Amino acid sequence: MSELTLLLIKLAFLAVLWFFVIAAVGVIRTDLFGSRTAPAAPARKAPKPVKPPAKPKKGEPRQMVVVGGPLQGTTIPLAETPITIGRANDATLVVSDDYASSRHARLFPQDGQWIVEDLNSTNGTYLDRTKVTRPTPVPLGVPIRIGKTVIELRK
Repeated sequence: MSELTLLLIKLAFLAVLWFFVIAAVGVIRTDLFGSRTAPAAPARKAPKPVKPPAKPKKGEPRQMVVVGGPLQGTTIPLAETPITIGRANDATLVVSDDYASSRHARLFPQDGQWIVEDLNSTNGTYLDRTKVTRPTPVPLGVPIRIGKTVIELRK
């Protein structure tokens, strides 16, 4: 082989090597600091009126309260929209816990009751002391544990 061919092969190998190094650094940065979000564009239309949440019936939970962990005391009012819990920035309840997954669990209303569902998390979601393996109804006052965070549904 000529010297020119060997030089081109060396440069191509070096370029591929740097590509992998830069890709690895990008993955590590994303894992440590989260993904970048684009700034929101200014609104051009008038905002749609927000429908007030339906009043819960007697005996139904009205709020989700964090009763244990770093976010203890945090309260989220329950509406008709699902609540996601995890380390992701777009979760409804963002927990900074090494034992929580990015998208760890979801609470959603169904047929007049709230259901907890584990979203294939690494360390699992626990309702009282039972691991949640399928969507499960959540009674009032029963603790839901996600890593070090403990939440309850209350009136």
